[in-house]
Amino acid sequence: MATPLTADALARALRGEGVALSEHANWRTHNRNHKGPWGPVHGVMLHHTAGTDSLRLCRDGTAALPGPLCVGLITKDGTLHLLGYGRTNHAGPGSAAVLDAVRAERSTLPAPGPDAVDGNARFYGFEIENLGNGRDPYPAAQLAAVERLSAAVCRAHGWSAASVIAHKEWTRRKIDPSFPMAVMRARIDALLGDRPTPCPTPVAHAPFPGAAFFVPGRRSELVTAVGRRLVAEDCGRYANGPGPVWTRADVLSYAAWQRKLGYVGAAADGIPGRTSWDRLRVPRD
Repeated sequence: MATPLTADALARALRGEGVALSEHANWRTHNRNHKGPWGPVHGVMLHHTAGTDSLRLCRDGTAALPGPLCVGLITKDGTLHLLGYGRTNHAGPGSAAVLDAVRAERSTLPAPGPDAVDGNARFYGFEIENLGNGRDPYPAAQLAAVERLSAAVCRAHGWSAASVIAHKEWTRRKIDPSFPMAVMRARIDALLGDRPTPCPTPVAHAPFPGAAFFVPGRRSELVTAVGRRLVAEDCGRYANGPGPVWTRADVLSYAAWQRKLGYVGAAADGIPGRTSWDRLRVPRD
């Protein structure tokens, strides 16, 4: 049992464990805390999305299940996208017997019983992008990110790998994630036996080239890099692309990014400014 980490403490723990992060706008304050308290927390719960291109869904949810649907989404490339923090709509009700076993850090979990406990209040929830059909692979980078983020949270709280469970172990209603949890917990346990791996050298970000750089027809690999970051932030408005030429689609995509940051009206004109550029963190080639 533990008080949840602060958002900044979580980010530090994840970086210290070598997790590649993409921090989406307002993730630290995007939550469902108005529905009830978050904490004390007892562990980490893993899920698969059962779909692709899930950033918007995991962040915003649906009318029936409002977002955020998790703290973070692990995409195929091994990036952890931080989307919300606090109480999230990820676990739903589950087994009191399972919760007791997690609290005691028992190595073997009981079969889930009646759905009697609110898991949203008791677990950190992470979604893993996968169709969950048994044929969609989990790339090595994605699985490594899952074990590292799990180890980061466990290390920060002084928990063992027994504090990491699957949604399918929490309730009879679910089947996710579609990989063997015994194997994943063994990997997390092995990682916890070592010192945390230092975070790789931070990605160098491209300096702001000035608003005058972004004129129609400008051709540059930097334009492609901007487009890729906009797509990663779920702001891409491309029919095809992004590509190396600055076009109307790039303007519309960047305007979506500006609106995501809170710009309104003429301020969301689709032309990069220094503040919005710095928030986008475009990698330097």
